Amino acid sequence: MFHPPGRTSPARPRDTGRMATVLLFHSVLGLRPVELQAAERLRADGHDVTTPDLYDGRTAETLDDGFALNRAAGRDTLVERALSAAATQPDDAVLAGVSMGASVVRTLLPHRPHTAGVLALHALPGRPETVRDDLPVQIHVADPDPFVPPADLAAWQHAASTAAPEPSATDVHTHPGLAHFFTDPASAGYDPAAAALTWQRAARFLAGLGSTR
Repeated sequence: MFHPPGRTSPARPRDTGRMATVLLFHSVLGLRPVELQAAERLRADGHDVTTPDLYDGRTAETLDDGFALNRAAGRDTLVERALSAAATQPDDAVLAGVSMGASVVRTLLPHRPHTAGVLALHALPGRPETVRDDLPVQIHVADPDPFVPPADLAAWQHAASTAAPEPSATDVHTHPGLAHFFTDPASAGYDPAAAALTWQRAARFLAGLGSTR
């Protein structure tokens, strides 16, 4: 479902009897409090959340330094670390990514055909044609966002709005006028209201994917 800017998704009752296993991948800045706090929030909802550290303990405060860490590690090493982390989780674990982490999710998807769902924050997990048709995907991005290609976002919005007669497995939420990393309290562009709404929506999404205890 594509939710036009400024509108909230319909309220759905929360099913606290369901849980999901989630792999949450960090941004280009490394594994920081924003991801760790998000994981704790999701664990409080009953989900089993793992936060792989692809930078082996290193973090950055600026994008330039983050991209430097990324280059120093090297793509092959980052992919190997992500695959190793995923290998320890159930085949149907939800793949979640924050900013660069969404790109990690995109890389893992071909290796994880039984993934129960994808949660992408502040970036896109590739394009709709790169994921299986019935894979539940929830996306949260600023609009515009310099790291979100407009054509790719439009493709996801189209996929979310043209799935009739079956309900769409894609849920796209855009936040006009906000900064790229609006859920990060350490970011100058942090928006508390948008962050709270994003995590409320994510919680409902994950509750719908979880396994009954």
